[in-house]
Amino acid sequence: MNIQRWTSALLGFPMLAAVLILGNKFVIDIVFTIVAIMCLHEYFSCFKGKAKPIAEIGYISALIIPFIHILETDQLVYLLLIIPIVMVWVFVRIICSNMKITIYDGAVTILGIIYIVGFMIFLPLTTGLENGKILVWYAIIAAWGTDTFAYLIGKAFGKHKFTDVSPKKSLEGCVGGLVGGVLLMLGYTYILNTYMDFNISYIAIVPISILLSIVGQIGDLAASTIKRYAGVKDFSNLIPGHGGMLDRLDSVIFVAPFAFFFLTILL
Repeated sequence: MNIQRWTSALLGFPMLAAVLILGNKFVIDIVFTIVAIMCLHEYFSCFKGKAKPIAEIGYISALIIPFIHILETDQLVYLLLIIPIVMVWVFVRIICSNMKITIYDGAVTILGIIYIVGFMIFLPLTTGLENGKILVWYAIIAAWGTDTFAYLIGKAFGKHKFTDVSPKKSLEGCVGGLVGGVLLMLGYTYILNTYMDFNISYIAIVPISILLSIVGQIGDLAASTIKRYAGVKDFSNLIPGHGGMLDRLDSVIFVAPFAFFFLTILL
């Protein structure tokens, strides 16, 4: 049993809960901005020796997060401008460097911004919905619940390797993570419907839970793909037993946009 892993998880969870429950929308935005910058730093650092990402573009891009609750709802579409702006900015840097900054460096930079800032922004967006501070936990439960069950089931029963991207992951763990994540989300729905006067359809939440759990596992494997290419075990050693901030949030980040979509459109 990895004591460091569980200790870090038990300490980190109350901190996240405190921010989401007690923080107002501006506090939440600022916290996620800081987290995004930390994740970007870990992501850019892991490419040391393989690429030279234009880190400052990533960090400045993360500063759009505090603006999502300043803009009116019908103005949020303007945030999409960040994509062409970043593209132009990256190519200006490449051109002005006389190709000392390569296309590959630019591609790594853009991928990091889309992956981390573009996906993470949906977490504070979700908290801004009606009852968003309650609904955002679907994303967190889908990611961390699935990850926890996958770890426990894989540790106890895993015999069949799932993919070379992450050799320690087993087919049994993936299936166990899916089942466990769905059950946790159904349990959370029961609590909301029974004790908090919600009326969330169980028929709708089952397929949503399955999809979110699968996406969370893809997010974890996506991070493993990046680390395997970069030749690192973890993005950093910030959190004992878990690695870096990005190691801890890789699946949550992937789930966030899909959770936002399903919670706004289907529920």
